[in-house]
This record gives sequence, structure tokens and C-alpha cells, in this order.
Amino acid sequence: MSLPNAYDDAQRAAAYAALEFPGTYYLAFRDLPEIIAQHVSGRVALDFGCGAGRSTRFLQRLGFGATGVDISSSMIEQARRADPGGTYRLIGDGDFGALPAGSFDLILSAFAFDNIAGAPRRAALLGGLRKLLNPTGRIVLLDSTPEIYAHEWVSFTTSAFAENRAARAGDRVRIVMKDGADQRPLVDCIWFHEDYLRLFAAAGVALVTQHRPLGRHAEPWRWGSELSIAPWVIYVLEPAET
Repeated sequence: MSLPNAYDDAQRAAAYAALEFPGTYYLAFRDLPEIIAQHVSGRVALDFGCGAGRSTRFLQRLGFGATGVDISSSMIEQARRADPGGTYRLIGDGDFGALPAGSFDLILSAFAFDNIAGAPRRAALLGGLRKLLNPTGRIVLLDSTPEIYAHEWVSFTTSAFAENRAARAGDRVRIVMKDGADQRPLVDCIWFHEDYLRLFAAAGVALVTQHRPLGRHAEPWRWGSELSIAPWVIYVLEPAET
């Protein structure tokens, strides 16, 4: 089952609504346009776990007709407020029934799988997303690496949570986001690359490529761990051959 949805909270939703792509978050989205251009044809996109809509608006700026979906009513409210002309839908947890099967060229999931506990649940959700792809469509997962929970970053701190460093696959870990107004700890699940490979096999998708962005000295932040350790991983997936 998923963790309690810490993001379905008016204070947290408001903080995320004011957040764009500062600091460590910049690295998460810096390389996505090139990756998407290389691997995605067509312009119909779904943003799974859209939150307050920043990733949906990111897709719109890339020329996609993007639909954002989330299970948090607080987040969807903020997304609609920020982008009244956009398409945002509140869905039930794991309920894709209102979305047309086989119709999306791209499904982006930015950080949603960090908050999903349990390997069977993760596989069921990713398998459900696979069914929404058209035959040549791609899923792009943007998630945290295990290392993000054990180091210090421009935008995050884990110094108060030494227990993170002993966490095993699926364990709950805590991290504080420094960029936003709401600095209550976030609770995620830690997953390793081998867990993702098992997830892909169970969900019927194949790994096309992966990318782990690092900071560069010329960029306008005083990078810490970002220069040598990737906080994020980007997986590009396609439907597996049957």
C-alpha cells in the first residue's frame, strides 16, 4: 500500500505550488527535454502524480498536450489555480478507469514512485500506466536515488536522520526540503536500482535507457554533493515484448 499521503495537506500543497525548479530540483529537469526529444514521438502526455502542476506545465512548455492526475485534492486545487486553462484530474489511488487506454505518447512520473510502498503495489501501478501507452509510447520515471537520503544537498538535508544510511529496500526514510516554506520532514520509501529492474519486469515494461544527472561548476548554485553524486535517476521505459 502507499504511504499516507503527506502531500494531501493544504500547507504542503501551497509550498509546492510556489516551487518551480530551484537548486537540486533543477538537476531533475535540466536534461529531460533532450531525453524526451530523443525517445518520444507524438505530443499527447500524461503527468502521473502531477502535484501542484509544475511538471505538467513543464510538459506544456515542451509542446505537449498534457493531462495532470493526482490523488491529492489539495494539490489538484493548487494546480488548477496556477493553470486555469490546463487539464488536471483528481483520481482514486490506482484508478485509471477515466483515462483512455492506449492513447498516450508519453507518461511522465516525477517523484511519485518515491512515495509508493510495497513492490506489488508499485508493479500494479506501473503496469496500469503501461496500459495507457500507445504501442510506441514511453514512460519516463524521474525518481530519487538512494544516495539522496544519505548526503547533504543545495535543496535537501538528511543530517538529522542517520538511520537513513542503514535503510534497506522499501524502508521509510526522511528528508527535509530546504527550498520551500514548509520544512516538515518528508517520508519516502528507499528503492535501489535492482528493485527498479524487478519492478520493470513485473510491470511488463523494458528499460530503454537511464540517466543520473550531476551538477556542473558553471551552473548558478553552490553545489554540494551534486557535483559527484547523482540525487536523481531518470528511467526511460517502453512496453515489453510479449
